[in-house]
Amino acid sequence: MASPRTGRPGRRPGPTETRERILACARRLFAEKGYDGASLRGIAREAEVDPALVHHFFGGKQGVFVAAMEFPIDPAVIVSRVAEVGSRDELGVALARTFLDVWEDPASRTPLLAVLRSAMTNERVATMMRQFVQATLLTPATETFRIPPIRIEAAIGQLIGVAMLRYVLGVEPIASATREELVELLAPTLQRHFDEV
Repeated sequence: MASPRTGRPGRRPGPTETRERILACARRLFAEKGYDGASLRGIAREAEVDPALVHHFFGGKQGVFVAAMEFPIDPAVIVSRVAEVGSRDELGVALARTFLDVWEDPASRTPLLAVLRSAMTNERVATMMRQFVQATLLTPATETFRIPPIRIEAAIGQLIGVAMLRYVLGVEPIASATREELVELLAPTLQRHFDEV
C-alpha cells in the first residue's frame, strides 16, 4: 500500500505518527503566526489531516498549543482550581496555593522554567506566550471572577515575580521558604487586588 504522504509503498501512519506530525506543524505555525494567528484549520491543513482529527487529539487550539509547546499545565485548569473556592474572600489563598503547587512540582517546574527563559530572550516566543496567556488565563479569569483585567494582571505579575526570585534566581530567603510560608505571605496581597473592585 502506498503511503498517503509520500506515494511510496509502506504502512499507513498510525495515531502516534499522525499526532506527532500535527504537533510539528502546530509548532511551526505558532512560531510563524503567533497564538492568535494560527488556526485549528490551518494546523490541520499543514499536517494534511481533517480538522476533526486535530480536535479529536487535542480538543481545540488551546490543547494543541499546550501539547506543542510542552506546556506542563493548561491555564484553564488553574482557573478551574481557583474557581472551586467557596467564596471570593478566599481567592488570594487559592491562587497563591495553586500557583505554588504547579511550580513546586518538578515535573511541571522544569518545562515552565524553559518557557519562562525562552519568553525572556526571544521576542517571538514572548509574543506567542503573551497571546496564549491572555486568551487562556487572563480573559477567562476576568470573566469567571468578574474582576477588572488590570487587577488580575497585577496579581499574576506578583506571582511571576516570586517565581523569578525563587526558581530562576534562587534569591534567599524566598528560595528556601516553605510553600505555606509563601502562601501566608502572598495571599493577603493578592486578595487586596480582588477585594477593591
